[in-house]
Amino acid sequence: MFVETLKMPIHIAIAEDNSFALKACVEKLSAQREFKVVFTAFNGIELLKNVGQHQVDLVLMDIQMPGMDGIEATAELKKLHPEIKVLMLTTFDDDENIFKAIMAGANGYLLKEADAENLRQAVIETLSGGAAMSAGVAFKVLNLLRNPPQNMLPQVADFGLTKREIELLNQLKNGLSYEQIATNLFISYGTVRKHIENIYRKLQVNNKTTALDVAVKNRII
Repeated sequence: MFVETLKMPIHIAIAEDNSFALKACVEKLSAQREFKVVFTAFNGIELLKNVGQHQVDLVLMDIQMPGMDGIEATAELKKLHPEIKVLMLTTFDDDENIFKAIMAGANGYLLKEADAENLRQAVIETLSGGAAMSAGVAFKVLNLLRNPPQNMLPQVADFGLTKREIELLNQLKNGLSYEQIATNLFISYGTVRKHIENIYRKLQVNNKTTALDVAVKNRII
């Protein structure tokens, strides 16, 4: 997507607690006629308090901030205003922060060392539906997607499902009927129904679709 197809000016909010870093960021953006900084925030709390009072297309989000950091603020912002893009702008390029930012809903990840033109391109790319990232960060993201660290994966609920109940869920996921499941697992139709009742009770659901959704989200199947 070309710059000309984006609505101008592009309204940007900045969440940054370091006054020197904030000034440098504002100066970089001010050099671009298509950008307008609508407000700045000292931390995530201040950002969320004010974002609804302004037209905001994109937030440049620092990570390490007092009160509420950028990762938590990103997650909350995406719940309240999913249409607003978030571009992390930080000095931290370690695996943990990158992974957590992506999981929180960040649309891009840029290091503060980026010059005005690189920042401009990153903002445009992010608003055009891309995932702008510094070169080194992009390489790390690929590695993280291939091998996500187990200690960074979101916690999942333990519903106490038995091995047999998980087998039934997998059969349901494959679209099999109760009769087909009974045949495959060498059990009676009534036993299948009883297992399904137990699964629904443990997952706290009342239908197959919701049961499968909960199971997939919690990596049970």
